[in-house]
Amino acid sequence: MTSQPVTRVVRDPRFERLVPATARLTPLAGGAIWAEGPVYLPAEDAVLWSDVRGNVVRHWTEATGARDVYRPSDFANGHTLDRDATVLACEHGLRRIARYEADGSRTTVIDGYQGHRLNSPNDIVVASDGAIWFTDPPYGILDDTEGYRADSELEGCFVFRLDRASGELTVASDAVVHPNGLAFSPDETTLYVSDTSIARVDGGNHHIVAFDVVDRRTLAAPHVFKVMEPGVSDGLRVDVEGNVWTSAGDGIHVLAPDAVELGRILLPEEASNCTFGGPDGRRLFITATSTLWSIEVGVRGAVTPWVDA
Repeated sequence: MTSQPVTRVVRDPRFERLVPATARLTPLAGGAIWAEGPVYLPAEDAVLWSDVRGNVVRHWTEATGARDVYRPSDFANGHTLDRDATVLACEHGLRRIARYEADGSRTTVIDGYQGHRLNSPNDIVVASDGAIWFTDPPYGILDDTEGYRADSELEGCFVFRLDRASGELTVASDAVVHPNGLAFSPDETTLYVSDTSIARVDGGNHHIVAFDVVDRRTLAAPHVFKVMEPGVSDGLRVDVEGNVWTSAGDGIHVLAPDAVELGRILLPEEASNCTFGGPDGRRLFITATSTLWSIEVGVRGAVTPWVDA
């Protein structure tokens, strides 16, 4: 597909280095109903992503283009890399965290809490100690468009932490109405969690909440980091300098660690999520409604393959 000059909104001079005016935006694959959950696969120089409402997971490389991996996908949404480079997925349909095995099968990592089914895991990250953190809003059980309509078996929508050593699943926070995207700061002392409850709740929220991470296990001192306009912060990522790159109604907004908006990458579609990739970690892959996009940026992503690069 043909690249095009990026359309930017520059709010702060620091944005010029992060997204230069010469940057080009490239559509890589289209045809999705609601593209989401991109994860970069360093061993293949590839991207895996979801079409949640299309009930499919797709795979893209420069050489081969896009192909289906799982159809149906049990309404997979967010993805991340485990510490061994295995892909972990949030599946709305089976209401679980799944692992994509080398033979193409999918196995359950966790699907319940204290004897009750999860709501519909949405987004996921793995901390440096191996713990799995994920959000569990109700979007996959509210109707049949992103899962299967069902009643919640839990008392709310939580941010969960799964301890890999003990296997214990704990509620890290119940302070977010509908927790959605999440990402750690580079030093893992802050966890950013988006609240997209405005989409389903009258008077709901459209902001990012920042938490202090205590002893790598619990969350404290929640405060509103940024109210999003337009749209919501669905998925988000952080670069090595601590800037937050978040989806929004008009594209990708880049926020400094002090929440100052540095600028925006404008897209012709509503953005849902993004992830850093490429051999040097400076290629931003964006899912936006029907399309997987990419753009070369001026900073590396703070994700596992480039932590020590």
